[in-house]
Amino acid sequence: MPSIIESLRKRDPQERQTQLVEVLVEAFSGLMAANPAAFRRRFRKMAADPFAFYRGSACIFYADVIDDDDPWADERTSRVWIQGDLHAQNFGTYMDDDGVFVFDVNDFDEAYVGHFTWDLKRLVASVALLAWAKALSDADIRRLIEAYVRAYTDQVRYFVGSERDDEWALTLDTTDGHVHGVLMRALASTRIGLLDELTLVERFERRFQLVPGIRRPGEAERAAVEEAFQAYLYTIPQEKRFSSITYRIKDVVASSGFGIGSAGLSAYTILVEGRTQALENDVILSMKQGNVAAPSRVVDDPEIRAFFQHHGHRTAVSRRALQANTDPWLGYTEIGGLGYVVQELSPYEADLDWSSLTEPAEMLPVLGYLGRATAKIHCVSDSDSDHALVGFQVEEAINAVIGADESEFVEEMIGFGMDYAKVVRDDHRLFVDAFRGGLIPGLQPSDQADGAV
Repeated sequence: MPSIIESLRKRDPQERQTQLVEVLVEAFSGLMAANPAAFRRRFRKMAADPFAFYRGSACIFYADVIDDDDPWADERTSRVWIQGDLHAQNFGTYMDDDGVFVFDVNDFDEAYVGHFTWDLKRLVASVALLAWAKALSDADIRRLIEAYVRAYTDQVRYFVGSERDDEWALTLDTTDGHVHGVLMRALASTRIGLLDELTLVERFERRFQLVPGIRRPGEAERAAVEEAFQAYLYTIPQEKRFSSITYRIKDVVASSGFGIGSAGLSAYTILVEGRTQALENDVILSMKQGNVAAPSRVVDDPEIRAFFQHHGHRTAVSRRALQANTDPWLGYTEIGGLGYVVQELSPYEADLDWSSLTEPAEMLPVLGYLGRATAKIHCVSDSDSDHALVGFQVEEAINAVIGADESEFVEEMIGFGMDYAKVVRDDHRLFVDAFRGGLIPGLQPSDQADGAV
């Protein structure tokens, strides 16, 4: 049987373009109808280059890989907590609840339970796209993907032999080079710096600055947010709660979405007291509407689907499962029947920036760290994570399917990453032509066409 990539490469371009449009419409029609202007902006960002298109189209990736044969997915390894949208730019820093700066996977909006290989395949294809945009040779791209996959398998085997998995992390003490520099950049950030950027103080009271895209909710909307906030407090694990003064709301503003994957989703930013009444200790929280996780569109498992109350609950539970010592502010709530995830808008989050990395020798050690970080999220769960869906030792299950010699697994991932990147580059052109030509139902390429203001 031919692989899914072989089938895709042979497909008629017009037929593939129709499929791309159908998948995007099925995934986003509701949000496009609610806010067509936001999706025009999203699609214009996706049109910029193949990597941007790939970042914004996880739904297409899953529509493809669900039909691909996966010899590494057995009864256990097809049921692992995954990040769901793992690409080369979804890594960065955070401060854990012990106060330690950690380099890790970030952005858990698409997290779900599925094949562990889906995270790896999505990542290696993104590496091939990123490296192609830097004009690296195929031989160098192979080396980069191999470094990532071998680091992943090596770290999985480390966890098999370790009794304290939760103590391992990529920190200032365990990294060097570019990744260490990202951590140092986070170390230089301060909470007061973020507060000064987003807020102002008048008559000894701090409140948000109003800038384009930000508004103050009306009285009824503000009341709904405050009610949802009170409900959220009960979703914070007891051992992570602060004193009651910490959670006093000082100001609320509303916006729509934050990034390329959040178009059309409503969001609120909430300023709370912090641990003391001192103005420099105020904390900024984001309360963002949860989106439908891309893997959930293809995982047909009623038990998994029924486990989550809503998409905000899924995002919070997934992050606790995937990220050790997670944000003590992490929780979830509902507004108008829609799920929201709540977390700190932290000053200590610095994203991995690839712009200064141009040579394979600079990129290889970074890919090694990314492989180990990916293994960590698969194999290490937070102490307050709910284990009901994944009740086995993930590292042992993955190690068993890879086997003692990982060569075949490595070659499989290299082949997929390089071949699927070619598919994405072709898909990008088809997407741009479809968008420019007005072929996406419900979303015209200009605001005049649909009456947007």
